[in-house]
Amino acid sequence: MGQEVWEEKMSTALVNPAKMIAKGAPHIIHNEKELEAYTEALFKLTALPKPSPSEMEAIELLSLLIEHYEDKHWPIAEVDPISMVRYLIEKGNLTQRDLIPEFGSESAVSMFLSGKRNLTIEQVQKLSARFKLTTDAFIPRTAAAGVGSD
Repeated sequence: MGQEVWEEKMSTALVNPAKMIAKGAPHIIHNEKELEAYTEALFKLTALPKPSPSEMEAIELLSLLIEHYEDKHWPIAEVDPISMVRYLIEKGNLTQRDLIPEFGSESAVSMFLSGKRNLTIEQVQKLSARFKLTTDAFIPRTAAAGVGSD
């Protein structure tokens, strides 16, 4: 769709956004019933073999609305890297020795778990690969928030 056609459609659609919503356009999710309906609609759209451009837009919009509701009503607690590694050790029935390939030595594992040493970038990457998690799972939020800011 050309830029001019898109701008014309958008200006027409946005003349009265309240009317759009009254006619059934997606809106902010306010309760569990709406969440269920939006989630079901999203699942149907994502199951399509070749979604059209407008269906792709609908997928993106529904995803954002669902994410907004879930972030507001069911926030996920932040987990520090030490707790994450301890959890993975416990759930995987592992020992500190099992993590030597990721840390380099058993003493490095021990020093990290006792809070005496932070993870290196290489260790984060190796842990991420081993446990099939994003690197964010092993980076403290305070460090991640401070990246790139002065």
